[in-house]
Amino acid sequence: MKKRVLFAAIAACALAGQAAVAQTFPTKPIRLVVPYPAGGTTDIMARALQEPLQQLLGQPVVVDNKAGAAGAIGTKEVARAPADGHTLLFSNNGPTSIVPFLQSGAGYDGVKDFAPVSLVTTAPMFVVVNAATPVKTLSEFIDHARKQPEGLHYASAGIGSFGHLTTELFAREAGLKLVHVPYRGQAPTTNAILTNEVKLLMTTASGSMNEYISGGKLKLLAVTTKEPSPLAPGAPTVAQVLPNFNIEVWFGILAPAKTPEPVVAKLNEALTKVLAEPAIKERYKTFGVIARASTPKEFEDLISEEAPRWAALIRERGIKPE
Repeated sequence: MKKRVLFAAIAACALAGQAAVAQTFPTKPIRLVVPYPAGGTTDIMARALQEPLQQLLGQPVVVDNKAGAAGAIGTKEVARAPADGHTLLFSNNGPTSIVPFLQSGAGYDGVKDFAPVSLVTTAPMFVVVNAATPVKTLSEFIDHARKQPEGLHYASAGIGSFGHLTTELFAREAGLKLVHVPYRGQAPTTNAILTNEVKLLMTTASGSMNEYISGGKLKLLAVTTKEPSPLAPGAPTVAQVLPNFNIEVWFGILAPAKTPEPVVAKLNEALTKVLAEPAIKERYKTFGVIARASTPKEFEDLISEEAPRWAALIRERGIKPE
């Protein structure tokens, strides 16, 4: 009995200590690490949060670009940072749920080494084909592809990229033989599908991609999220043909593991308020993403669910980095 009382007292003291920390947090500038170069879409999305978060938290928010190794360098740095909420990571599916299984020396575990704070944005992948492709629907494309004994070629922004893995998952679920053609970045993949050099591309939404679709140069067959997307009104989903297929691109903020829960909760509260602002929603929509806050638990569940899925696909398909 005495031990139980002692443990309860210790736990109460710990909780009280954490609550006190949260009341004073933050006590210095917050460093938001972006594991990609400055000037890219990820960097711009992170910087859109700076001013509103500063106003709510009362401390400067400094974006720090730590690019390299497909996001692993900056991600590892945050994993090893003090767990006090003053160093955060602006990440996406790649560094968190994919890179650790592609790079044996990544140096971190995307699930165990982080405390998810909140999602920031989500978006579907677009399934597009050249306008000359003799299909109108995803079902017709699958039938068409099954009749090609040598397999149809598809483009991605590189081995291990999100488009590569999503298309491999689609090929497995649809029972298709598809031939991967990796390019160096997103722009060359768009040119490849426009010139009919490849027959399929799974890509993110963008202003130029929407123009190619509305202009009749490309056909949008489906979006990869299970539910229809406001980014592509009226577009069907892959799940209508392949039940349970549900892939979304996400961006979110994570803290180092063992960051006190009250600190995570305070950060989550601030982000939720920022992401509810109409100006932020509209700005993110111009990037081809939807502003979407979440609870820490929802974000944690998302990562915990998708990481094993990508790990299994990488092993099954024998995918190795260049």
